[in-house]
Amino acid sequence: MKKIFLILALNLSIVGIAQELTSADALRYAVDNMNGTARFRGMSGAFGAVGGDLSAININPAGSLFFNNNFASVSVSNFNNCNESRYFGSKGNENYSTLDLNQIGAVFVFNEKSGKSDWNKIVLAFNYDNTRNFDNRMYVAGVNPTNSISQYFVDQANFFANTRFNDIQYEMGYETYIINPSTADPNVFVSNVAPGGNYFQDYFATANGYNGKLTANLATSYKNKLFLGLNLNAHFTDYTTVSRLYEYNSNPANPSTQPTVREIVFDNQLSTYGSGFSFNLGAIYKVNQSLRLGASYESSTWYRLNEELIQDLYTYGNVNVPAGDQNRYYEGPIFIFPAYKLRTPSKITGSATYIFGKKGLISLDVAAKDFGNTQYKNAGQNNFDDINLQLSNDLTTAYELRIGGEYKIKQVTLRGGYLFEQSPYKTNDIIGDLSGYSAGMGYNFGESRLDISYAYSHRNFNQNLISSGMTDPARIRNTQNNVTVTYSINF
Repeated sequence: MKKIFLILALNLSIVGIAQELTSADALRYAVDNMNGTARFRGMSGAFGAVGGDLSAININPAGSLFFNNNFASVSVSNFNNCNESRYFGSKGNENYSTLDLNQIGAVFVFNEKSGKSDWNKIVLAFNYDNTRNFDNRMYVAGVNPTNSISQYFVDQANFFANTRFNDIQYEMGYETYIINPSTADPNVFVSNVAPGGNYFQDYFATANGYNGKLTANLATSYKNKLFLGLNLNAHFTDYTTVSRLYEYNSNPANPSTQPTVREIVFDNQLSTYGSGFSFNLGAIYKVNQSLRLGASYESSTWYRLNEELIQDLYTYGNVNVPAGDQNRYYEGPIFIFPAYKLRTPSKITGSATYIFGKKGLISLDVAAKDFGNTQYKNAGQNNFDDINLQLSNDLTTAYELRIGGEYKIKQVTLRGGYLFEQSPYKTNDIIGDLSGYSAGMGYNFGESRLDISYAYSHRNFNQNLISSGMTDPARIRNTQNNVTVTYSINF
C-alpha cells in the first residue's frame, strides 16, 4: 500500500505535505540586521531619543518630528559575510559580499504657525529599509567519527506521523539504497551505509534574498515638549537557499545480502516568500534643551509565508546491488507546501539622549524582545504544536544595548557606536551573543549631506548539516562588515 500511495503522491507537483520547520527558520524573520542610513549605522542604531533620521523612525516613530524641513535620503550598502567553520577539528571558510540599495525615504513637515494650537507640528514620512540581507555562503567539512547522514532517511522512514513529506523522503532513501527494511522487523528501516564511523562529510550552502519593510509614519508634537508617533509597516520577504551535502566512507562492505552505500550527495533548494504587517508606537519627551527621554513599542509582525522545495539524491559506488545500480539518482518532486503564518515577538525600547549644545550628543537605547512568543500557525488548523512548544521551551527574552555618539567640527560630523544583543536562546551553545562596533562621518554641504559608515559585528552559532537524524552541528563564527553611503537633501 505504501508503494501505491507514493506513486500517486510523486506525480503531483502540488502536494499537501508537512514541512520540517525549525527554530532557525522562525528566527530568520524574528531577528533583524541593524541596517539603515549611514548616520544610523555609524551610531550603531542608538537613535531611540535622537530622531532626525529616516531609519531612526524604525526604533521610535516620534523621531520624525526632529526634522525641521522636508527631507529625503537614499543609502547604498556593501554587505560582507564571513563564515569560519569548525567541524570535528577541521576548519572551513567562506567570504561573500553584495552591494544593495538598502534605504530610501522622504519626510514632509507641516508646522502650525498661527499659534492657536499647542499641537504645533505634524510630520508625514515614508521609508523603505532592507531590514535583513540574506546573501551568504557557508562551507563545512570534516570527518564525523560516528554518525552518517543516512540516519536522516532512517528517521524519515520510521517517523510515526507518516506524512507525505516523510514518505517521499523514505522513497528517496529506499530507491538509492541508503535504507532497507530490517531483517528482524520489516516495518523498521535501517541504514545501508557501512558501519565503522569516520564518515567524511562536507556541506556547502548559498543563500540569497532579503527582508524589506515599507513604513508609513505619522507624528505630532505638543508644545515642542512631547513628541508622539505611529508607524504602519508592510513587510516583504524573499529567501532562497541552495545546499549540497556530501558523504564518503571506505569502511568494510556489509554482508552480501545487504547493499552498501559508499558516497551520498543530497541537494536541496528551499524558497520562502511572503508578506506581513506590523506597527510601531513611540514617544519622546524633551526634559530640557539637553536631555531627551524616549519609549517605543514595536508590535509582532504577522507573516503569511509560502515555501517550495526541490530535492535530488545521488549515491555512488554502491556494493551488493544489481548490475547497473552502482550509481543511483533520484529526482524528487517540486514540493509546494500549504501557506502558513508566523508571528514574531514584539519589542519594547527605552532611550535617553544628552545633547551638548551644537557640538554633539551621546545616546543610549535598551530594548527587550521575548523570542519565546514566536509562533507558527496554519489557517484553520493547528498542526504546529511540536515546533511551537520547542520555540517556547528553547527561546527566551533577549536584551539589546546600543550606545552611540557624534561630534561636529564645522561641516564635518564624526560618529561612533557600540552594539550588544543577547542570544535568543536560553543557552548560548546554539546561538551566541552578538557584539559589534561602528564608526562614521558626514559632511554637510548646506542643503544636502553625504554620510559614510563602517559597522562590524560577530556572532557564533551551531549549524546542523541536516535537519534531523544526525545531531552533530558545526560551530560557525559569523563576521559581518558593512559599509554604507547615504546622500540626503533638504527640499
